[in-house]
Amino acid sequence: MPHHYILTLFGLLPVATNISTWWNFGSMLLTCLGLQVMTGFFLAVHYTANINLAFSSIIHITRDVPYGWMMQNLHAIGASMFFICIYIHIARGLYYGSYLNKETWMSGITLLITLMATAFFGY
Repeated sequence: MPHHYILTLFGLLPVATNISTWWNFGSMLLTCLGLQVMTGFFLAVHYTANINLAFSSIIHITRDVPYGWMMQNLHAIGASMFFICIYIHIARGLYYGSYLNKETWMSGITLLITLMATAFFGY
């Protein structure tokens, strides 16, 4: 089987003409959200919400839990990447005129405001 035949086979998939790399940010959002949920769960297992022990539990996670430092860093970097992907996803919507679909756009704005409020009040 020639190599160009495989490329031609994948080149003939039924895809819209305006699909570009901008469309990958929706799936990247899901990946970042999955990373946040997993690392957040593992961090919450070792976290103590007591006001006297909260900082001690963070030190415990960093020093004593295997790969705890990596979980903290992945959680922090994942949150930053999540918001970067959100803003790029919104920029794609603005570029392609998705704001003309009022119901869809308003539901997205509602999700964005809810997300920002959760991030603000959660941390």
